[in-house]
Amino acid sequence: MTQKAYRYRFYPTQEQEQLLRRTLGCVRLVYNRALHTRTEAWYEKQERVDYKHTSGMLTEWKKQEDLQFLNEVSSVPLQQGLRNLQKAFTNFWAGRTKYPNFKKKRNGGSAEFTRAAFKWKDGQLFLAKCSEPLGIRWSRTIPAGCEPSTVTVRLNASGRWFVSLLVDHTIELLPTIDRAIGIDAGITSLIATSDGEKIVNPKHFKRLRYKLRQAQKALSRKLKGSNNREKARIEVARIHAAIADSRTDFLHKLTTRLVRENQTIAVEDLAVKNMMKNHKLAQAIADASRSQLVRQLEYKCQWYGRTLVKIDRWFPSSKRCGNCGHIVDKLPLDVREWDCPECGTHHDRDINAAQNILAAGLAVKVCGANVRPDGHKSKGQLRKTSNGKKQKPKS
Repeated sequence: MTQKAYRYRFYPTQEQEQLLRRTLGCVRLVYNRALHTRTEAWYEKQERVDYKHTSGMLTEWKKQEDLQFLNEVSSVPLQQGLRNLQKAFTNFWAGRTKYPNFKKKRNGGSAEFTRAAFKWKDGQLFLAKCSEPLGIRWSRTIPAGCEPSTVTVRLNASGRWFVSLLVDHTIELLPTIDRAIGIDAGITSLIATSDGEKIVNPKHFKRLRYKLRQAQKALSRKLKGSNNREKARIEVARIHAAIADSRTDFLHKLTTRLVRENQTIAVEDLAVKNMMKNHKLAQAIADASRSQLVRQLEYKCQWYGRTLVKIDRWFPSSKRCGNCGHIVDKLPLDVREWDCPECGTHHDRDINAAQNILAAGLAVKVCGANVRPDGHKSKGQLRKTSNGKKQKPKS
């Protein structure tokens, strides 16, 4: 059994929208109060406050006269908000994320409902304290015989309502095929594959950059707190949403095609966070959304019985000749084609890198080989030192 979320847009009635907005506001209030309490306890007393303590605090908050409105909404989303805060702190202490941030009203918000807070009847969804089902636009059907175990309602910054239904069902594996592919993340193109295909980067942000700039200028001129400023803010949020939606749609179609057509997919384990520090390439890298591309490949390969192999980020895929194995000393980013000085083979930089990634990925898959040439004598070969910095080896 696999958990899979189905996301739909819905259009609430006026009564439902008022209740949902109150719910989101209460979730945000409880989350921020608990975060403030935990932060204060740590800095003043060096104490860690866990979910159990914040849950008890919530019970006391509901008894306060100025917080009686917390009793007007379902208690389940409030408890789930505290659980999400506990998860955020767990990830922070493990070093996986930064310190949790306070939730802001302008970002919309979300509320999570478990089975005790919603009813699924005849293909319709009834949330707690709602007498009518949600007006969901069913863009695709849920697998037959499946019922949602968790429902998440989200309001984005542009004012659109979405609902995600988490269901448990068995995903049929794709037929096994004898085909493998290597993928290299490019600069001039989104990706290059080992079979010679180059996927052009649609550059969704660049396409709407001018329109976004004009909308942000208009927003900056509006008086804070005015209705016109709120309208301008929503317009900016809608452009951001259009960029995000087009990027996500493109990546889903691309990754689904790659998974369907290949049994084994080899990619580089790139440090995108470090690459973003290059101010000349940061915008292009962010617009390509490489982390999202790899993330989608990971879970889709797991769903459909495919194999995803990640190659060490220090493997010289671009500088290695795919014909003879020679590694050149230097290969600047502006050099898109080069000739091997040993065998004379002419290479397209991205296609050659993708072919090397495929070869290394197959080696890792078969025997778990170490694809990083630790003992290579090339003067231009970069390697990691004990302190995590890069340096050139001594000649």
